[in-house]
Amino acid sequence: MPQARAIVFLSDFGPSNEWVGICHAVLNRISPESHIIDLSHLVLPLDVPSGASLLADSLPHISDNAVILAIVDPNVGKDREIAVESGTGRLLVGPDNGLLAPALKELGGAARAVEIQSPDVIVGPIAPSFRARDTLCPAAAHLASGMSLEQLGPEFDVKTLANLVFAEPETHSGRIRCEVVEFNRFGNVKLNVRERHLAAAGLAKTDEIMVEAASGSTKARRGQTYADFAPGEYGVIFDPRGWLMVVRGNPDSALQGLGLATGAPVWLGKPS
Repeated sequence: MPQARAIVFLSDFGPSNEWVGICHAVLNRISPESHIIDLSHLVLPLDVPSGASLLADSLPHISDNAVILAIVDPNVGKDREIAVESGTGRLLVGPDNGLLAPALKELGGAARAVEIQSPDVIVGPIAPSFRARDTLCPAAAHLASGMSLEQLGPEFDVKTLANLVFAEPETHSGRIRCEVVEFNRFGNVKLNVRERHLAAAGLAKTDEIMVEAASGSTKARRGQTYADFAPGEYGVIFDPRGWLMVVRGNPDSALQGLGLATGAPVWLGKPS
């Protein structure tokens, strides 16, 4: 009998309720030999792009053989619940709301997809407000324990999968218009800017960058890690996933200091 696959689990469920634990219990009951790896359960609540970005950026660190279970589902029960085989053979399970789309793009696209409907998989009766327990988790566990994709439900055209396109910053000579993608519990703010965008705007070798938003502005010194900045000092670094972050020397928060929020526009440029 083939060895059970690991299950890599991502959600926005948070740590303050029983949801993650219940999902673990369901996964373990169906596929007790599977290792369950919690990628994160602190995705910003209902923020599909944030979860999709985290999943896609994490792929290089996830075993090719693992089943990926991703749940960030603002429209619980309204979107199809799906299992997908990528062009590279990876298996992903989640709602069809674009959450899986960036990861699938990194994995050579979707080769096959099914809607999870089989009564042999679904644990009923389904709780309308917490379907993950009864549909997505059982599907991921059954795949991990050796069930074939087609046994989960009817196949559908992969061209109908929901897509998700990340906003690209606008780059000009000496200036970038970007936006806040997300922030973390330390108040560090992630922008939708990568090294190539700084290079395109001629800001790659600038020691200081002007960070401007509707709610505040500051000069931010370039650095490599949080310890490069004195308490309260603003800086910009690239995070481990390759995104530009506006930070502030511990224990201060760049998020609070600049009054930013997810989706807020930000302008980067050379200080005058």
